[in-house]
Amino acid sequence: MTNKAIPMIHVPDVRTTVAWYLTIGFRLERIHEECGMMSWASLTFGDTEIMLNAGGKASLAERREMDLYVHVDNVEGLYADMKDMEQVLVPLYDAEYGMREFTIRDPNRFWITFGQPITSP
Repeated sequence: MTNKAIPMIHVPDVRTTVAWYLTIGFRLERIHEECGMMSWASLTFGDTEIMLNAGGKASLAERREMDLYVHVDNVEGLYADMKDMEQVLVPLYDAEYGMREFTIRDPNRFWITFGQPITSP
């Protein structure tokens, strides 16, 4: 098995958060439910995996304690699919460190940046 880190994000409502992530292209892998309440979920986006866990607190902060950075193969196509979402915070741009990227915010106010190298490494 490959060694890897998988972020676990604590959210107030796992089911609602899963539904939102599915709309941006994540795939639901596994869930845990008790008494009809989804308390945990695992989602993937290509090779990226995240876990959502119940017990998080709602926030009105501009930015949360953690961001996700997702490397993608077609950032321009993905941006074209998402550019009209109200959750887009930073439109597609070329960063000084060699990445083309854009940033959206999930319903819990966590930032997700999708990026692709501008040139091959």
